[in-house]
Amino acid sequence: MATVSYSAREIDCKIVYCGPGLSGKTTNVKVIHGEVPADNRGKLISLAAGNERTLFFDFLPLDTGTINGFKIRLHLYSVPGQAMYSDSRRLILQGVDGIVFVADSQRDRMEANIASLRDLRDNLKNQKRKGVSLVLQCNKRDLPDIASIEEIAETLGLTRVPVVEAVAAKGIGVFETLRKVSRMVITRLHKQFKASEGTA
Repeated sequence: MATVSYSAREIDCKIVYCGPGLSGKTTNVKVIHGEVPADNRGKLISLAAGNERTLFFDFLPLDTGTINGFKIRLHLYSVPGQAMYSDSRRLILQGVDGIVFVADSQRDRMEANIASLRDLRDNLKNQKRKGVSLVLQCNKRDLPDIASIEEIAETLGLTRVPVVEAVAAKGIGVFETLRKVSRMVITRLHKQFKASEGTA
């Protein structure tokens, strides 16, 4: 849930990259951090969690516009995908505005994708969160024996959400994914602010 800083005249939005272990969540966040101008972003914070890390940083995109004179600040997080880090994921998902589900396109990782999405849905249900913006990123499109985009979306039951093909390790599809999820979040915020103005 976006928070408003009246002193800074900013609206803080939280976008979380979820998915199975080693699907490319951390790679996405690292690529974005490396490309955002240093004076528009915070420090990249990394918390080790076994073979994976939780990464996060915030930045002020130049092209998102404003809402009622407030700038939009995005806070990006990646979560560890391994089952043993369920508590970490639950904490990081609190107050989330947008989610990028990073699916591993390899056929032998489909069960891991399904289990990870089930965990995500359970976490959102337990937090009574509805209406969170979601984008499906099908990553690792450069590897052999991958499922089609349609097959991945259908298997995961995500045929009604935006889908982006990616090779995050090469930066392909990373910013397209971020643009899609951030536009969805900002559009929803515009609607919420308009609705609250109408009731004030």
